[in-house]
Amino acid sequence: MAKPILLSISLCLVALVNGCLAQSGGRQQPRFGECKLKRLVALEPSNRIEAEAGVIESWDPNNQQFQCAGVAVVRRTIEPNGLLLPQYSNAPQLLYIVKGRGITGVLFPGCPETFEESQQGQSRIRPSLRSASFQRDRHQKIRHFREGDVIAFPAGVAHWCYNDGDTPVVAVALMDTTNNANQLDQNPRNFYLAGNPDDEFRPQGQQEYEQHRRQQQHQQRHGEPGQQQRGSGNNVFSGFDAEFLADAFNVDTETARRLQSNHDHRRSIVRVEGNLQVIRPRWSREEQELEDRRERQREIEWERERRQSRGTGERFDNGLEETVCTLRLRENIGDPSRADIYTEQAGRISTVNSQNLPILRWLQLSAERGALYSDALYVPHWNLNAHSVVYAIRGRAEIQVVDHLGQTVFDDDLREGQLLTIPQNFGVVKRATSEGFEWVAFKTNENAMISPLAGRTSAIRAIPEEVLANAFQIPREDARRLKFSRQETFLARSRSRSSTDIRRVVEA
Repeated sequence: MAKPILLSISLCLVALVNGCLAQSGGRQQPRFGECKLKRLVALEPSNRIEAEAGVIESWDPNNQQFQCAGVAVVRRTIEPNGLLLPQYSNAPQLLYIVKGRGITGVLFPGCPETFEESQQGQSRIRPSLRSASFQRDRHQKIRHFREGDVIAFPAGVAHWCYNDGDTPVVAVALMDTTNNANQLDQNPRNFYLAGNPDDEFRPQGQQEYEQHRRQQQHQQRHGEPGQQQRGSGNNVFSGFDAEFLADAFNVDTETARRLQSNHDHRRSIVRVEGNLQVIRPRWSREEQELEDRRERQREIEWERERRQSRGTGERFDNGLEETVCTLRLRENIGDPSRADIYTEQAGRISTVNSQNLPILRWLQLSAERGALYSDALYVPHWNLNAHSVVYAIRGRAEIQVVDHLGQTVFDDDLREGQLLTIPQNFGVVKRATSEGFEWVAFKTNENAMISPLAGRTSAIRAIPEEVLANAFQIPREDARRLKFSRQETFLARSRSRSSTDIRRVVEA
C-alpha cells in the first residue's frame, strides 16, 4: 500500500512543479525612472569571496544598470575537484560556461531517481556498513557540461556543480530578479543547503551583515536561552533546532548538527578529496554530443505533436514524459559549427532561445554568443524586446550606445571580464580591436529580437529611396548608396579601421 501512496505523492509534486513553471513566465516592470540612464559604464565585479576551492565574484545588484534590467550577475571560478554546494535562488538563472567542464545535478521535487547503484557497486561498500536494510544509492539525473554551454536553472530549484576536469571552471550566471517567479523583492538571494557561505551579493555597506555575524558568534559562545541547539552556519538548516532536524531525518542529534555546518570555514565551494564518486554514465565528448542531438530531436518531435494537438483542439497530455523531469536544461552555443550567423571575414553569432531550448519559455530568458574577428564590425542595431547584459569573454571591442534622445551614453572599450548593460531599444554598435572580441549577451526575453540599422536586412534598407532622400536631405543617388552599399546582414569587415591602419603604415 505504501508504494501507491508514494507514487501519488510524486505525481502531485511533479504536477505542482509543472504548474509553477507554467505560471512563472513574464517579468515585473522595474520601478519608474530606473532606466533613465544618462551614462553607462563597463563594470568590474565589486565583491570577491575566496572559498576553499574557488572564487565567487559578483557585481553590485544596486547599480543603476542592473536595476534597469532587473537582473543580478555573479561569476564563479571552481578549481579542479571543487564542488559548488547545493543551492537554490529566488529567481531563475541562466548560466554560461566560459571555460572548463564538469557535472551538475538539478533537483526537481517529485521527479524519479533514475540513476542508481548496481549490485556490483554495492559490493564495494565496507562489510561493516552492509546490512539487510542497507539501501543502494540512487539519485536524480546528472548532467555533463563543457565550455560554451548555457544551462537554465528555474527559480527555487536546487542544484550543485562539480569540476571533474584538469582546469578551472569559470561560469557567469545571470539572475532575473524581476521575473514573476520571484515573489520576494528584487534583491538576489541564494539559499544554500550545506556549508557556511557568505552572502554573494552583500552591499558595500556591510553593517547589517556584520552585525548579524557578530550576533551568531555571540550566541555560539554564550549560548543564549533557547538558542543553544541552533547552528551558527548560513545554510537553511542552520536556523532550525537540531532536535527538530534529528526528528525529521530520523538520525541522531550529532548528525543533525553536522547539517548546520558549525565551524565550517570552506564557504560555498569546497574541495573534494580524491574524486567525487557519483553514479553517472561515462561518455566521451562524441557520445555526449550524440545524446544531445537525440534529446533535441525528441523535443522537436514533441513540440510538433503539441502544436498539431492545438490545431485539432485536443488536449496533449499523456503523463510524466512531458514533465520537467525530462526537460533539456543545456544548450551549447560556443562551438563555431553551431553558428546561426556567419560572415567569413567578420565573425559569427550563435543564439539560444525557447525555440531550441524550450525551458526558456518559462524562464523568459535567452542568450547570444558572438565572436568578432580582428577589426570586424557588428553593425548598428537595437534590441526590440529585451535588455541585453553583455559579458566580455576574450579580447576587446570599441562600443557605442545611444539613447532615445540621440545622446551617446557609452563610448568606450569593453574588455575581458567586464559587463555592460544595453537597455531595450538603445542603439549599439561594436567594433573589435586587432585582438578580436568574444562575448556572451544575456537577454531578458525568451525570443529576443534585434533590428539592424545597416546592411541587407536593416530598417534603412526597407525604407523607399525617396523617403530617405527627403528625411536626410540628400540626393536620390546618395540615398540609393545608403541602402545598397552594405550587403552583409549583421557582421562586416570594418572599412574605416582598415583605411586607418593603411594610413598609419604609410605615415610610418
